[in-house]
Parts: sequence; C-alpha cells; structure tokens
Amino acid sequence: MNDPRASRLVEAALRCYPARWRRRHADEAAELATLLIRDGTPARSIAWSYLVGAAREWLTPRPGRRLSAVACALLVAVCSLGVSVALLASTQPARAVVSPSRPPAPAHCPPRSASHAADAVPATGHPQPVNRGPGHVRPC
Repeated sequence: MNDPRASRLVEAALRCYPARWRRRHADEAAELATLLIRDGTPARSIAWSYLVGAAREWLTPRPGRRLSAVACALLVAVCSLGVSVALLASTQPARAVVSPSRPPAPAHCPPRSASHAADAVPATGHPQPVNRGPGHVRPC
C-alpha cells in the first residue's frame, strides 16, 4: 500500500478481527487490500468490508464450541433420562396377595382372633361399629 492513510485504515480494520483469525488470515487480507487499492478500489470501502467481516467473525459461534455444547446437552439429556427410568423402576408399588376368603380389616380395627371374630359379627351378618370418639365411628 503506497498511501500511508489507506494502509493505516486497512490495518485498523484488520485489528478488529479476533486474534485467532488474525494469526491465520491477516497477512493474506493485507496483501489482498494492497492489490485492490492498486486496482482503484477505495481504501474506505475495503476497510468497511473488513469491519463488517470482523463483526461477523465475533458474532458467529465457532463450530467447535457449537459441537461441544450440543454434545454436552445430549449427555445431560441421556443422564436425566437414565435417572428418571431408574427412579420409576424402583418406585413400582408392591403387589400384595390377598386371600379371597377374608378381606383385610381396616387399619383402625383391632386384630381378629378366632374367639373375637364370632363376637364381632351379630346375627344380621354385618359387623358392629367401633366407637372411637365423636365423629370416628366406623364398622370393623
């Protein structure tokens, strides 16, 4: 670049790129700018193009980071699904085998014995209520 103002303008625009981009492309971009200016392209047009490219480079996520973020999200989803399946498998209710001849007594009823069972069921065939205080009368 023969014009010092043009070279400073393009160099300033190239400094706006991220360091990783400048390490890889700065020399080539400066050489391209020199050739374009020599062919008659205005330096401010080249600088503007480089500034737009720098903004795009800063705002566009890098492919490596995007891939690692997706892999991390998939790993979290698989682990969550595994934990959920394990919790569901361990909380299955137990199936009790109930004898069809005699239904289980409610929790508030006293345990049955052979002598007590005959006294609890009167001739009507219905169990007598047990009075546990006001409002707590339930048949056993």
